[in-house]
Amino acid sequence: MNEPDSLQARGKEIGKLYVNGKNFGKKKKFELPHIFLLLFCIIVVCTIMTWILPAGEFERVTEGGRTIVVPGTYHSVEQSPVDLFDMFRQIYNGFCNAADVSMFVFISYASINIIISSGAFNGLVAFLLKVFKGKSRLVIIPIFLTLVGAASSTIGLFEEWFPFIPVFVGISIAMGYDAVVGLAIVAIGAGMGYSGATINPFTVGVAQSIAEVAQGSGIGFRLLCHLCMIVVASILTMRYAAKVAADPTKSLVYGQDFGHLAMSEDSVKNARFSIREKLVLLILAAGIVVVVIGCKSYGWYFGELSAVFMVMGILSAIVMGWGPNAIAKKFEHGFTDVATACMMIGLARGILMVLQAGNIIDTVVYYMSLPLSAFPAWLCGVAMLAMQTLLNFLIPSGSGQAATSMPIMAPLADLLGVTRETAVLAFQFGDGLSNSLWPTGSLPIMVGLTGVKLEKWWKFFVPIFIALFVTQSLLMILAGVIGFGQ
Repeated sequence: MNEPDSLQARGKEIGKLYVNGKNFGKKKKFELPHIFLLLFCIIVVCTIMTWILPAGEFERVTEGGRTIVVPGTYHSVEQSPVDLFDMFRQIYNGFCNAADVSMFVFISYASINIIISSGAFNGLVAFLLKVFKGKSRLVIIPIFLTLVGAASSTIGLFEEWFPFIPVFVGISIAMGYDAVVGLAIVAIGAGMGYSGATINPFTVGVAQSIAEVAQGSGIGFRLLCHLCMIVVASILTMRYAAKVAADPTKSLVYGQDFGHLAMSEDSVKNARFSIREKLVLLILAAGIVVVVIGCKSYGWYFGELSAVFMVMGILSAIVMGWGPNAIAKKFEHGFTDVATACMMIGLARGILMVLQAGNIIDTVVYYMSLPLSAFPAWLCGVAMLAMQTLLNFLIPSGSGQAATSMPIMAPLADLLGVTRETAVLAFQFGDGLSNSLWPTGSLPIMVGLTGVKLEKWWKFFVPIFIALFVTQSLLMILAGVIGFGQ
Protein backbone atom coordinates (compact mmCIF):
# COMPACT_ATOMS: atom_id res chain seq x y z
CA MET A 1 0.00 0.00 0.00
CA ASN A 2 1.40 3.39 -0.96
CA GLU A 3 1.59 6.36 1.42
CA PRO A 4 -1.67 8.11 0.37
CA ASP A 5 -3.61 4.85 0.68
CA SER A 6 -2.10 4.28 4.13
CA LEU A 7 -3.11 7.74 5.28
CA GLN A 8 -6.60 7.26 3.86
CA ALA A 9 -7.04 3.97 5.69
CA ARG A 10 -5.81 5.53 8.90
CA GLY A 11 -8.22 8.43 8.40
CA LYS A 12 -11.16 6.03 8.06
CA GLU A 13 -10.09 4.22 11.24
CA ILE A 14 -9.89 7.47 13.17
CA GLY A 15 -13.23 8.54 11.69
CA LYS A 16 -14.92 5.52 13.26
CA LEU A 17 -14.05 6.95 16.65
CA TYR A 18 -15.55 10.37 16.01
CA VAL A 19 -19.14 11.14 15.13
CA ASN A 20 -20.30 14.75 15.13
CA GLY A 21 -17.16 15.74 16.98
CA LYS A 22 -17.68 13.20 19.79
CA ASN A 23 -15.13 10.56 20.69
CA PHE A 24 -16.72 7.10 20.88
CA GLY A 25 -13.46 5.27 21.29
CA LYS A 26 -11.95 3.99 24.49
CA LYS A 27 -13.24 5.91 27.45
CA LYS A 28 -10.65 7.79 29.41
CA LYS A 29 -10.40 6.54 32.98
CA PHE A 30 -11.20 8.98 35.75
CA GLU A 31 -8.04 10.42 37.19
CA LEU A 32 -7.91 12.24 40.50
CA PRO A 33 -6.64 15.81 40.24
CA HIS A 34 -3.03 16.51 41.12
CA ILE A 35 -2.53 16.41 44.89
CA PHE A 36 -1.72 20.13 44.93
CA LEU A 37 -5.01 20.86 43.15
CA LEU A 38 -6.94 18.52 45.47
CA LEU A 39 -5.57 20.22 48.58
CA PHE A 40 -6.25 23.65 47.11
CA CYS A 41 -9.86 22.66 46.37
CA ILE A 42 -10.29 21.58 50.00
CA ILE A 43 -8.91 24.95 51.09
CA VAL A 44 -11.45 26.70 48.83
CA VAL A 45 -14.32 24.63 50.28
CA CYS A 46 -13.19 25.40 53.83
CA THR A 47 -12.97 29.09 52.92
CA ILE A 48 -16.57 29.01 51.68
CA MET A 49 -17.63 27.25 54.89
CA THR A 50 -16.29 30.16 56.95
CA TRP A 51 -19.02 32.27 55.28
CA ILE A 52 -21.76 29.69 55.91
CA LEU A 53 -21.11 28.19 59.36
CA PRO A 54 -21.54 30.39 62.43
CA ALA A 55 -18.29 31.31 64.15
CA GLY A 56 -17.98 30.07 67.70
CA GLU A 57 -15.54 28.82 70.28
CA PHE A 58 -15.18 27.15 73.65
CA GLU A 59 -13.48 28.73 76.59
CA ARG A 60 -10.10 27.21 77.30
CA VAL A 61 -7.94 26.88 80.39
CA THR A 62 -4.32 25.87 80.87
CA GLU A 63 -3.69 22.90 83.13
CA GLY A 64 -0.29 21.30 83.52
CA GLY A 65 1.08 23.30 80.62
CA ARG A 66 -1.68 22.05 78.32
CA THR A 67 -4.54 24.15 76.95
CA ILE A 68 -7.87 22.32 77.03
CA VAL A 69 -11.52 23.09 76.28
CA VAL A 70 -14.00 23.82 79.07
CA PRO A 71 -17.17 21.74 78.45
CA GLY A 72 -20.46 23.61 78.20
CA THR A 73 -18.84 26.92 77.33
CA TYR A 74 -19.45 26.99 73.58
CA HIS A 75 -20.64 30.40 72.49
CA SER A 76 -20.96 32.42 69.32
CA VAL A 77 -18.29 34.94 68.43
CA GLU A 78 -18.09 37.64 65.81
CA GLN A 79 -18.20 36.17 62.32
CA SER A 80 -14.77 36.25 60.68
CA PRO A 81 -15.18 34.84 57.15
CA VAL A 82 -12.01 34.34 55.16
CA ASP A 83 -11.96 36.37 51.96
CA LEU A 84 -10.16 35.44 48.76
CA PHE A 85 -6.99 37.39 49.50
CA ASP A 86 -6.82 36.12 53.09
CA MET A 87 -7.24 32.56 51.85
CA PHE A 88 -3.96 32.84 49.96
CA ARG A 89 -2.37 34.47 52.98
CA GLN A 90 -3.45 31.52 55.13
CA ILE A 91 -1.84 29.15 52.62
CA TYR A 92 1.43 31.00 53.20
CA ASN A 93 0.84 30.79 56.96
CA GLY A 94 0.34 27.05 56.54
CA PHE A 95 3.76 26.66 54.97
CA CYS A 96 5.31 28.65 57.82
CA ASN A 97 3.36 26.75 60.48
CA ALA A 98 4.50 23.40 59.03
CA ALA A 99 8.13 24.46 58.72
CA ASP A 100 9.31 22.17 61.53
CA VAL A 101 7.93 18.95 60.05
CA SER A 102 8.88 20.01 56.51
CA MET A 103 12.50 20.60 57.50
CA PHE A 104 12.58 17.30 59.37
CA VAL A 105 11.34 15.45 56.29
CA PHE A 106 13.90 17.26 54.10
CA ILE A 107 16.85 16.42 56.36
CA SER A 108 15.85 12.90 57.41
CA TYR A 109 14.94 11.80 53.88
CA ALA A 110 18.19 13.11 52.41
CA SER A 111 20.15 11.35 55.16
CA ILE A 112 18.37 8.03 54.68
CA ASN A 113 18.83 8.42 50.92
CA ILE A 114 22.60 8.33 51.50
CA ILE A 115 22.23 5.07 53.43
CA ILE A 116 20.07 3.62 50.64
CA SER A 117 22.61 4.61 47.96
CA SER A 118 25.34 2.79 49.90
CA GLY A 119 23.78 -0.52 48.84
CA ALA A 120 23.54 -1.73 52.43
CA PHE A 121 19.84 -2.51 52.10
CA ASN A 122 20.49 -4.59 49.00
CA GLY A 123 22.62 -6.87 51.15
CA LEU A 124 19.92 -6.98 53.82
CA VAL A 125 17.28 -7.89 51.24
CA ALA A 126 19.57 -10.60 49.83
CA PHE A 127 19.65 -12.11 53.31
CA LEU A 128 15.86 -11.93 53.60
CA LEU A 129 15.45 -13.56 50.21
CA LYS A 130 17.59 -16.48 51.34
CA VAL A 131 15.66 -16.90 54.58
CA PHE A 132 12.18 -16.40 53.15
CA LYS A 133 11.56 -18.17 49.86
CA GLY A 134 8.45 -18.44 47.71
CA LYS A 135 5.16 -17.80 49.47
CA SER A 136 6.88 -17.81 52.86
CA ARG A 137 8.09 -14.29 52.00
CA LEU A 138 4.61 -13.06 52.86
CA VAL A 139 5.39 -13.53 56.55
CA ILE A 140 7.65 -10.49 56.36
CA ILE A 141 4.55 -8.28 56.01
CA PRO A 142 2.97 -9.03 59.43
CA ILE A 143 6.45 -8.92 61.00
CA PHE A 144 7.10 -5.41 59.68
CA LEU A 145 3.54 -4.26 60.48
CA THR A 146 3.94 -5.48 64.05
CA LEU A 147 7.35 -3.84 64.53
CA VAL A 148 6.21 -0.48 63.14
CA GLY A 149 2.96 -0.68 65.10
CA ALA A 150 4.73 -1.54 68.36
CA ALA A 151 6.96 1.54 68.19
CA SER A 152 3.98 3.76 67.36
CA SER A 153 1.85 2.22 70.10
CA THR A 154 4.40 2.78 72.85
CA ILE A 155 6.63 5.80 72.16
CA GLY A 156 4.40 7.47 69.56
CA LEU A 157 6.54 7.25 66.42
CA PHE A 158 4.69 8.42 63.29
CA GLU A 159 6.46 11.19 61.37
CA GLU A 160 9.70 9.55 62.48
CA TRP A 161 8.84 6.62 60.20
CA PHE A 162 8.65 8.78 57.07
CA PRO A 163 12.36 8.51 56.18
CA PHE A 164 12.07 4.72 56.20
CA ILE A 165 9.20 4.58 53.71
CA PRO A 166 11.60 4.41 50.71
CA VAL A 167 13.42 1.56 52.47
CA PHE A 168 10.26 -0.54 52.83
CA VAL A 169 9.27 0.30 49.25
CA GLY A 170 12.63 -0.96 47.96
CA ILE A 171 12.43 -4.15 50.03
CA SER A 172 8.85 -4.83 48.91
CA ILE A 173 9.72 -4.42 45.23
CA ALA A 174 12.77 -6.66 45.58
CA MET A 175 10.68 -9.37 47.22
CA GLY A 176 8.32 -9.46 44.25
CA TYR A 177 5.61 -7.10 45.51
CA ASP A 178 5.17 -3.39 44.72
CA ALA A 179 5.52 0.10 46.16
CA VAL A 180 1.98 0.03 47.57
CA VAL A 181 2.94 -2.83 49.90
CA GLY A 182 6.01 -0.92 51.09
CA LEU A 183 3.92 2.18 51.73
CA ALA A 184 1.28 0.10 53.53
CA ILE A 185 3.84 -1.24 56.01
CA VAL A 186 4.40 2.27 57.38
CA ALA A 187 1.02 3.90 56.70
CA ILE A 188 -1.04 1.03 58.13
CA GLY A 189 1.50 -0.09 60.71
CA ALA A 190 1.89 3.36 62.27
CA GLY A 191 -1.85 4.04 61.96
CA MET A 192 -2.70 0.83 63.79
CA GLY A 193 -0.04 1.64 66.38
CA TYR A 194 -1.78 4.92 67.17
CA SER A 195 -5.24 3.35 67.02
CA GLY A 196 -4.25 0.50 69.33
CA ALA A 197 -1.85 2.61 71.39
CA THR A 198 -1.06 1.25 74.84
CA ILE A 199 1.07 4.00 76.39
CA ASN A 200 1.52 6.50 73.53
CA PRO A 201 2.16 9.73 75.47
CA PHE A 202 1.01 12.01 72.62
CA THR A 203 -2.48 10.54 72.27
CA VAL A 204 -3.54 8.10 74.98
CA GLY A 205 -1.47 9.91 77.61
CA VAL A 206 -3.01 13.29 76.77
CA ALA A 207 -6.54 11.88 76.40
CA GLN A 208 -6.45 9.95 79.68
CA SER A 209 -5.12 12.99 81.49
CA ILE A 210 -7.96 15.19 80.18
CA ALA A 211 -10.58 12.49 80.83
CA GLU A 212 -9.22 12.14 84.39
CA VAL A 213 -8.64 8.40 84.21
CA ALA A 214 -5.54 6.64 85.51
CA GLN A 215 -2.51 6.96 83.25
CA GLY A 216 -1.69 3.65 81.56
CA SER A 217 -5.00 2.05 82.53
CA GLY A 218 -6.72 -0.39 80.17
CA ILE A 219 -3.45 -1.57 78.57
CA GLY A 220 -4.64 -5.17 78.35
CA PHE A 221 -7.78 -4.37 76.36
CA ARG A 222 -5.92 -1.87 74.17
CA LEU A 223 -3.30 -4.51 73.39
CA LEU A 224 -6.09 -6.91 72.39
CA CYS A 225 -7.52 -4.23 70.09
CA HIS A 226 -4.11 -3.66 68.49
CA LEU A 227 -3.60 -7.39 67.87
CA CYS A 228 -7.06 -7.72 66.30
CA MET A 229 -6.28 -4.88 63.90
CA ILE A 230 -2.87 -6.36 63.04
CA VAL A 231 -4.49 -9.68 62.12
CA VAL A 232 -7.11 -8.05 59.87
CA ALA A 233 -4.65 -5.67 58.17
CA SER A 234 -2.01 -8.38 57.70
CA ILE A 235 -4.44 -10.77 56.03
CA LEU A 236 -5.72 -8.14 53.60
CA THR A 237 -2.26 -6.73 52.79
CA MET A 238 -0.80 -10.23 52.31
CA ARG A 239 -3.69 -11.08 50.02
CA TYR A 240 -2.89 -8.12 47.79
CA ALA A 241 0.87 -8.83 47.91
CA ALA A 242 0.34 -12.47 46.92
CA LYS A 243 -1.82 -11.39 43.99
CA VAL A 244 0.91 -9.02 42.78
CA ALA A 245 3.63 -11.65 43.21
CA ALA A 246 1.60 -14.14 41.14
CA ASP A 247 0.76 -11.59 38.43
CA PRO A 248 2.62 -8.25 38.43
CA THR A 249 -0.02 -6.77 36.09
CA LYS A 250 -2.46 -6.92 39.02
CA SER A 251 -0.43 -4.26 40.81
CA LEU A 252 -2.22 -0.93 41.21
CA VAL A 253 1.00 0.78 40.11
CA TYR A 254 1.91 -1.64 37.31
CA GLY A 255 4.15 0.03 34.72
CA GLN A 256 5.01 2.97 36.98
CA ASP A 257 8.71 3.73 37.35
CA PHE A 258 9.88 4.13 40.94
CA GLY A 259 13.40 5.07 39.96
CA HIS A 260 16.07 4.76 42.62
CA LEU A 261 13.60 3.38 45.18
CA ALA A 262 13.23 0.12 43.29
CA MET A 263 15.50 -2.84 43.93
CA SER A 264 15.42 -5.69 41.41
CA GLU A 265 15.77 -9.19 42.80
CA ASP A 266 18.60 -10.03 40.40
CA SER A 267 20.64 -6.96 41.31
CA VAL A 268 20.06 -7.62 44.99
CA LYS A 269 21.31 -11.19 44.75
CA ASN A 270 24.55 -9.95 43.17
CA ALA A 271 24.92 -7.00 45.53
CA ARG A 272 28.14 -6.51 47.45
CA PHE A 273 27.75 -6.96 51.18
CA SER A 274 31.18 -6.24 52.56
CA ILE A 275 32.24 -4.85 55.91
CA ARG A 276 31.41 -1.31 54.71
CA GLU A 277 27.75 -2.12 54.00
CA LYS A 278 27.44 -3.98 57.30
CA LEU A 279 28.88 -1.02 59.20
CA VAL A 280 26.32 1.25 57.52
CA LEU A 281 23.51 -0.99 58.79
CA LEU A 282 25.12 -0.94 62.23
CA ILE A 283 25.14 2.88 62.15
CA LEU A 284 21.45 2.84 61.18
CA ALA A 285 20.56 0.41 63.98
CA ALA A 286 22.47 2.52 66.50
CA GLY A 287 20.70 5.63 65.23
CA ILE A 288 17.30 4.04 65.68
CA VAL A 289 18.18 3.09 69.27
CA VAL A 290 19.28 6.68 69.95
CA VAL A 291 16.01 8.00 68.46
CA VAL A 292 13.90 5.66 70.62
CA ILE A 293 15.79 6.56 73.80
CA GLY A 294 15.72 10.27 72.98
CA CYS A 295 11.96 10.29 72.30
CA LYS A 296 11.06 8.21 75.34
CA SER A 297 13.44 9.54 77.97
CA TYR A 298 14.30 13.09 76.90
CA GLY A 299 11.28 14.26 74.93
CA TRP A 300 13.22 14.79 71.71
CA TYR A 301 11.40 16.25 68.76
CA PHE A 302 12.22 17.30 65.23
CA GLY A 303 15.35 19.33 66.00
CA GLU A 304 17.12 16.57 67.88
CA LEU A 305 15.86 13.85 65.54
CA SER A 306 17.09 15.76 62.49
CA ALA A 307 20.53 16.01 64.08
CA VAL A 308 20.61 12.24 64.62
CA PHE A 309 19.64 11.56 61.00
CA MET A 310 22.27 13.97 59.69
CA VAL A 311 24.96 12.25 61.78
CA MET A 312 23.81 8.83 60.51
CA GLY A 313 23.97 9.98 56.90
CA ILE A 314 27.41 11.61 57.18
CA LEU A 315 28.94 8.68 59.11
CA SER A 316 27.54 6.21 56.55
CA ALA A 317 29.05 8.23 53.70
CA ILE A 318 32.44 8.32 55.43
CA VAL A 319 32.33 4.56 55.96
CA MET A 320 31.63 4.12 52.24
CA GLY A 321 34.71 6.24 51.47
CA TRP A 322 32.89 9.12 49.78
CA GLY A 323 34.49 12.56 49.72
CA PRO A 324 32.97 15.85 50.94
CA ASN A 325 31.74 16.87 47.46
CA ALA A 326 30.13 13.48 46.88
CA ILE A 327 28.36 13.70 50.24
CA ALA A 328 27.10 17.21 49.47
CA LYS A 329 25.76 16.10 46.06
CA LYS A 330 23.93 13.16 47.61
CA PHE A 331 22.28 15.48 50.13
CA GLU A 332 21.36 17.76 47.23
CA HIS A 333 19.72 14.88 45.33
CA GLY A 334 17.83 13.86 48.46
CA PHE A 335 16.50 17.39 49.00
CA THR A 336 15.39 17.55 45.36
CA ASP A 337 13.60 14.18 45.45
CA VAL A 338 11.56 15.03 48.53
CA ALA A 339 10.70 18.65 47.65
CA THR A 340 7.22 17.80 46.32
CA ALA A 341 6.27 15.90 49.47
CA CYS A 342 7.40 18.81 51.65
CA MET A 343 5.34 21.23 49.60
CA MET A 344 2.31 19.03 50.25
CA ILE A 345 2.86 19.36 54.00
CA GLY A 346 2.63 23.14 53.93
CA LEU A 347 -0.34 23.18 51.56
CA ALA A 348 -2.26 20.71 53.73
CA ARG A 349 -1.53 22.81 56.82
CA GLY A 350 -3.15 25.75 55.02
CA ILE A 351 -6.51 23.98 55.49
CA LEU A 352 -6.16 24.18 59.26
CA MET A 353 -5.08 27.83 59.03
CA VAL A 354 -8.26 28.74 57.11
CA LEU A 355 -10.50 26.92 59.60
CA GLN A 356 -8.79 28.63 62.53
CA ALA A 357 -8.99 32.06 60.89
CA GLY A 358 -12.73 31.56 60.34
CA ASN A 359 -13.29 30.35 63.94
CA ILE A 360 -15.39 27.37 62.82
CA ILE A 361 -13.44 24.37 64.19
CA ASP A 362 -15.12 24.57 67.60
CA THR A 363 -18.47 25.04 65.85
CA VAL A 364 -18.01 21.77 63.98
CA VAL A 365 -16.95 19.96 67.17
CA TYR A 366 -19.95 21.30 69.08
CA TYR A 367 -22.58 20.40 66.49
CA MET A 368 -21.03 16.98 65.85
CA SER A 369 -21.32 16.15 69.56
CA LEU A 370 -25.04 17.00 69.82
CA PRO A 371 -26.51 13.97 67.96
CA LEU A 372 -24.63 11.49 70.18
CA SER A 373 -27.29 11.75 72.87
CA ALA A 374 -29.81 10.16 70.49
CA PHE A 375 -27.93 6.84 70.29
CA PRO A 376 -28.60 3.85 72.58
CA ALA A 377 -25.90 3.24 75.17
CA TRP A 378 -24.44 0.17 73.44
CA LEU A 379 -24.02 2.14 70.20
CA CYS A 380 -22.67 5.34 71.72
CA GLY A 381 -19.08 4.12 71.48
CA VAL A 382 -19.44 3.50 67.74
CA ALA A 383 -21.00 6.95 67.26
CA MET A 384 -18.08 8.50 69.16
CA LEU A 385 -15.66 6.59 66.92
CA ALA A 386 -17.39 7.91 63.79
CA MET A 387 -17.27 11.46 65.13
CA GLN A 388 -13.58 11.27 66.04
CA THR A 389 -12.75 9.81 62.62
CA LEU A 390 -14.51 12.72 60.88
CA LEU A 391 -12.99 15.21 63.28
CA ASN A 392 -9.50 14.01 62.38
CA PHE A 393 -10.06 15.51 58.93
CA LEU A 394 -10.16 18.95 60.54
CA ILE A 395 -7.64 18.36 63.37
CA PRO A 396 -5.01 15.87 62.17
CA SER A 397 -2.83 16.41 65.24
CA GLY A 398 -3.43 13.63 67.77
CA SER A 399 -2.66 15.73 70.84
CA GLY A 400 -4.55 18.69 69.33
CA GLN A 401 -7.62 16.55 68.69
CA ALA A 402 -7.46 15.18 72.24
CA ALA A 403 -7.23 18.68 73.70
CA THR A 404 -10.23 19.81 71.65
CA SER A 405 -12.57 16.82 71.78
CA MET A 406 -11.87 14.96 75.04
CA PRO A 407 -13.09 17.76 77.36
CA ILE A 408 -16.43 17.38 75.54
CA MET A 409 -16.45 13.61 75.10
CA ALA A 410 -15.47 12.73 78.68
CA PRO A 411 -18.43 14.40 80.47
CA LEU A 412 -20.69 13.41 77.57
CA ALA A 413 -19.73 9.78 78.20
CA ASP A 414 -20.97 10.14 81.77
CA LEU A 415 -24.34 11.38 80.51
CA LEU A 416 -24.61 8.63 77.88
CA GLY A 417 -23.87 5.84 80.34
CA VAL A 418 -20.51 4.76 78.91
CA THR A 419 -17.16 4.86 80.66
CA ARG A 420 -14.64 7.61 80.12
CA GLU A 421 -12.11 4.94 79.18
CA THR A 422 -14.42 4.00 76.31
CA ALA A 423 -14.45 7.63 75.19
CA VAL A 424 -10.63 7.62 75.18
CA LEU A 425 -10.68 4.42 73.13
CA ALA A 426 -13.02 6.01 70.58
CA PHE A 427 -10.66 8.97 70.31
CA GLN A 428 -7.54 6.90 69.67
CA PHE A 429 -9.35 4.65 67.16
CA GLY A 430 -10.59 7.68 65.25
CA ASP A 431 -7.26 9.50 65.37
CA GLY A 432 -4.93 6.70 64.26
CA LEU A 433 -5.88 5.01 61.00
CA SER A 434 -7.60 8.01 59.44
CA ASN A 435 -4.21 9.74 59.30
CA SER A 436 -3.57 7.44 56.35
CA LEU A 437 -6.95 8.25 54.80
CA TRP A 438 -7.54 12.01 55.02
CA PRO A 439 -5.48 14.26 52.73
CA THR A 440 -5.31 16.90 55.47
CA GLY A 441 -2.97 14.80 57.61
CA SER A 442 0.11 12.72 56.92
CA LEU A 443 -1.14 11.02 53.76
CA PRO A 444 0.17 13.60 51.25
CA ILE A 445 3.64 13.27 52.75
CA MET A 446 3.64 9.47 52.57
CA VAL A 447 2.41 9.19 48.99
CA GLY A 448 4.76 11.99 48.00
CA LEU A 449 7.74 10.07 49.38
CA THR A 450 6.89 7.00 47.29
CA GLY A 451 5.44 8.44 44.09
CA VAL A 452 2.27 6.35 44.51
CA LYS A 453 -0.68 8.36 43.20
CA LEU A 454 -3.29 9.27 45.77
CA GLU A 455 -6.15 7.55 43.94
CA LYS A 456 -4.10 4.35 43.69
CA TRP A 457 -3.46 4.39 47.43
CA TRP A 458 -7.13 5.02 48.19
CA LYS A 459 -8.14 2.14 45.92
CA PHE A 460 -5.91 -0.14 47.98
CA PHE A 461 -6.48 1.35 51.43
CA VAL A 462 -10.17 2.25 51.57
CA PRO A 463 -11.36 -1.43 51.65
CA ILE A 464 -8.80 -2.15 54.37
CA PHE A 465 -9.87 0.96 56.27
CA ILE A 466 -13.51 -0.12 56.10
CA ALA A 467 -12.62 -3.60 57.36
CA LEU A 468 -10.61 -2.10 60.22
CA PHE A 469 -13.37 0.41 61.01
CA VAL A 470 -15.83 -2.48 61.32
CA THR A 471 -13.31 -4.27 63.57
CA GLN A 472 -12.98 -1.13 65.69
CA SER A 473 -16.77 -0.77 65.88
CA LEU A 474 -17.13 -4.32 67.17
CA LEU A 475 -14.41 -3.65 69.73
CA MET A 476 -16.21 -0.47 70.80
CA ILE A 477 -19.42 -2.46 71.30
CA LEU A 478 -17.43 -5.04 73.30
CA ALA A 479 -15.96 -2.25 75.43
CA GLY A 480 -19.49 -1.05 76.18
CA VAL A 481 -20.74 -4.54 77.02
CA ILE A 482 -17.90 -5.33 79.45
CA GLY A 483 -17.89 -1.84 80.95
CA PHE A 484 -14.31 -1.18 79.89
CA GLY A 485 -12.57 0.96 82.49
CA GLN A 486 -15.05 0.46 85.33
